[in-house]
Order: sequence, then C-alpha cells, then structure tokens
Amino acid sequence: MDSTTLNTSFMEKIDADLNIEPKDSMPEKYRTHLIRQISQHAHSEVIGMQPEGNWITRAPSLRAKQILLAKIQDEGGHGLYLYSAAETLGISREEMVEQLQSGKAKYSNIFNYPVLTWADIGAIGWLVDGAAIVNQVSLQRTSYGPYARAMFRICKEESFHQRQGYEIMANMMSGTPDQRQMAQDAMNRWWWPSLMMFGPHDSDSPRSGDAFTWKIKRKSNDELRQKFIDKTVQQAEVIGLSIPDADLAWNEERQCYDHGEINWEEFKRVINGNGPCNKQRIDHHINYHNEGAWVREAAEAYKNQLQEFK
Repeated sequence: MDSTTLNTSFMEKIDADLNIEPKDSMPEKYRTHLIRQISQHAHSEVIGMQPEGNWITRAPSLRAKQILLAKIQDEGGHGLYLYSAAETLGISREEMVEQLQSGKAKYSNIFNYPVLTWADIGAIGWLVDGAAIVNQVSLQRTSYGPYARAMFRICKEESFHQRQGYEIMANMMSGTPDQRQMAQDAMNRWWWPSLMMFGPHDSDSPRSGDAFTWKIKRKSNDELRQKFIDKTVQQAEVIGLSIPDADLAWNEERQCYDHGEINWEEFKRVINGNGPCNKQRIDHHINYHNEGAWVREAAEAYKNQLQEFK
C-alpha cells in the first residue's frame, strides 16, 4: 500500500470514529506518537509508586496502610497494562525501560517533588490522581483501541485513589490545628504542580495538532485543566481548604474559575531533569531493576524450558 492510499484509508477510519487496532495499517508518525505517549504514561505510573511506597511503614493506621498498599499495587498494574498496550505498536518492554533510565523518555513532572508528610499522601491521591482521572476519562475515546480499553479499568481504579486522598485531607481538616495546617501546607505545595500535569498551553505544544487530527486527543490541555480546577475548588471549599492562588475568581460570564498564571519555567526545569527528586527517582528505578534481573532471567528460562517440552 502506497503512502497516499494508506493515509486515506487510515483517515477514513479516524473520521468514522473507528478504533485503530494493532494489525491495522497506520502512518509511522501515528505509531511513534502513540509509543511516546503511552510509554510516558506507563513510566509515570511506575515512577509514581516510589513516593507513596516510602510511606507504607509510616501510615497512621492499619486501615490506612491497607488502602495505600492497594493503591500502589493498582499503579503497578496500570504500568503493566500500558506497557502491554505500547508493545502492540512494535516496541519492546526492554527498550522502553532503557529509554526511561537513560532520560530519553519522560514521565509526569509531578513525581519529581518530595513527599514530606502524611498530608502529602492525601494531596497526591486527591489532586494528582484527580487530575489524572480528568485526563484519562478523555482518553477512553482515544483512537487507538488498546490504549482506549486500558483507560476504562484504569479510570475506575483511579477514582478509588482520588476518594482515598480526599478522605485523608477531609479527616485532617476536621482534626487538630496542627493537622489542619499540615493539610493546608500540602495543598499549597501540590496545587500548582497538579495544574502542570495537563501540560503546556496547546499553542505551545508542537504535537497537539497531530494528536487532534488523529483523535488521539479529544480535549485540549487547557480545557482539561479548567475542568479539574472547577471541580476541585468546590471540593476544597467543602472541607475548608484554601486554594493557593490569589488570582482565583469565579467568572460569571464564562461560568468557570479564572486562575493565576502557571510557572512554566519551573515546569520546563522539572520535566527536563532538574526537579527536586529527578535523580533520586531514576537512580531508585535503576537500582531495583538491576536487583530484579534474576527474576526476569528465571522467568525467561522457565518459558524456554516449557517450549522445549512442547
């Protein structure tokens, strides 16, 4: 099939809102765009286990420990779903891991901030996973079938994570003055990085044009960010938390909240490897990946042995 025929057939499916499946013909730019996006999403889930895992032994109750363990286990599963979806596009798991560890592939900037208190665990669940849900619900309609289907299960589990985080923050806001101050401090530190999770303005995002044309993306970064802000401001008001944005104000005409300017210089600095915890996160991943080599070798040997018996 020549490139013109391929592109015509491909765009007919896209325009008809049909899913593109792994065995379908697709332009190389579409494939590479998806590999970048899906692998980055997978890396974010896996790296995101680190800051929360550090709090398992310090959770304030057995119930909190059980919930946090379940949440971290979910995130590991999300990474596996997404790596598997990316593999259907012709890239290996080993190559994706190498890209992560070498710095060639990115992951969400949010996971390069330190988790200082138990309230931060609440802020991550409520704000970070809340932002993820807004983005991932939109991805349930993305054009690549395996990615869209993975989002349905992931979104259900992320909604549990969001409720877990909101419960922590609500409990702290009904506690002692020190607990309320701890919750507000976490809110102050995680609010702006959570808004950065949606990415830069689409006018500053060179890949957004293709993503919309191919229906990988259905909503703009700014649309999704606005939806998150409007929902979260109301949730914060219910439990008495203040949004750390002096410019936040209800816009009666637009029926949404206006907000202050995001520090995009900080976003670029962190996403390019110069955040508070970038080096720590990658070093940790490399260390435990190397320590687990024997497990992968044993699994491969077992698979080869089974094949010999067939």
